[in-house]
Amino acid sequence: MNRNLALEFVRVTEMAAIASARMMGRGDEKAADKAAVDAMRSMLDSVDCNATVVIGEGERDEAPMLFIGEKVGSGSGPDLEIAVDPLEGTTICAKGGFNSISVMAIGEKGNLMHAPDTYMQKIAVGPESKGLIDIKKTPTENLKRIAEAKKCRIQDLTAVVLDRPRHAELIEELRATGCRIQLIGDGDVSAAIATAMPDTGIDVLFGIGGAPEGVIAAAALRCLGGDFQGIFKPRNDEEIARATEMGIEDINSVFTIDELASGNVMFVSTGVTDGSMLEGVKFKSWGATTHSLVMRSESGTIRNIVAQHHFDRKPRY
Repeated sequence: MNRNLALEFVRVTEMAAIASARMMGRGDEKAADKAAVDAMRSMLDSVDCNATVVIGEGERDEAPMLFIGEKVGSGSGPDLEIAVDPLEGTTICAKGGFNSISVMAIGEKGNLMHAPDTYMQKIAVGPESKGLIDIKKTPTENLKRIAEAKKCRIQDLTAVVLDRPRHAELIEELRATGCRIQLIGDGDVSAAIATAMPDTGIDVLFGIGGAPEGVIAAAALRCLGGDFQGIFKPRNDEEIARATEMGIEDINSVFTIDELASGNVMFVSTGVTDGSMLEGVKFKSWGATTHSLVMRSESGTIRNIVAQHHFDRKPRY
């Protein structure tokens, strides 16, 4: 996969971030999400590739743009698969909170799992704990392994968990271990990535979130040398049937990071609102600044890109 494409795709997330950032704090989740989707779709057509959306905004009837199976790109260039979340943390953006991002994972054909729009139980860690986690074990046992790898006490670890009623027992167990907990309202892609970023203070992600976001997080963690495991948690027979149609033979299997995102993958994200990993869009009299993260699994290169966008020279904005 051509490394120059990474810089082309970051222009896509920059566009989506700027569009959705205009809706920050206005309380309209649908408008914020639509702005990101429309901007990302428009910019994707300028990238020289022949790409298929394998994770998008849903089925065609539910998502007029960036639906699963949609063809994007200029139509010339390499055949790719992309997983997109134009606005991860829609509620966060609408409320003016922290850690909303625009994000994409890109792989060669067959490299990204075609995950159904259902739930997934997840565990994510950084490089120090790679190969040590086991989602079938209790959170307590996994914390012991992580603490041993990091040569610290469990009380020194910080776990991030989505603040949902379904996690009441998980949170109770984590508290019993003495582990520090950061509860988040949304955005478990950025939370999973934070486990592999040394300055975030996050050591592990536990809990159940969206399965499509799990694939995107796995792609990012492959670039960072981290680890991820997931188990699908469908809500009904319809979701099980959909998973079967998408090629998942055993819905109860544990999927490893390499099964979710294999081969050469790229990951790009741009901050919409300020967060622990990325700064949000800042509007200026002349335009805006953006902060993006660009990563490639093949080389392990991680680039932080701060860009200035002059709107008088870019009418598309």
